[in-house]
Amino acid sequence: MKNIAFILLLSLLSANTLAGGVYQEPDAFIAEVFADNPPKVEVIWPDKELKAQIKDILDHDYKGLRIRYWKQEQRTAWVLDEIGKDKPITTGFVINNGRIERVRVLVFRESRGWEIRHAFFTDQFDNASLKNDMKLDRHIDNISGATLSVRAVTKLARVALLLDQTVSAQKES
Repeated sequence: MKNIAFILLLSLLSANTLAGGVYQEPDAFIAEVFADNPPKVEVIWPDKELKAQIKDILDHDYKGLRIRYWKQEQRTAWVLDEIGKDKPITTGFVINNGRIERVRVLVFRESRGWEIRHAFFTDQFDNASLKNDMKLDRHIDNISGATLSVRAVTKLARVALLLDQTVSAQKES
């Protein structure tokens, strides 16, 4: 009986362990996006207005003082973190001319909701843009059992588009 209980416990722990993990290192994502020739990393220091806009999207302050990004012509790449239920989800975004070109879940640390890493979810963001009200121009379908993870990545998509707009506006002025 003890052996059966031990095997059941072990299998449950293994299932949770397999759900999350590092799917792609952030550096490998950036290298892939820019065909192994990434531009020099740049930094945006959010001012008071940008911080307030990000807070409106995330429903909390963004934890960093600065945000790193990579820019080549009209494309920017961002690696951002947001809490799903309890732990951060690290997601890579590529924005091209103000539209999402690619979304990739890089590191998933939660015990549930890992399904968001699959293309059937991330492909919904392809070509999405930000409307004037800071919402995406399309509906993103939820995944049953992954609601908080879906919300986290959707919020990060909005933040990545906002940051891209900010960087593009800075370069023009």
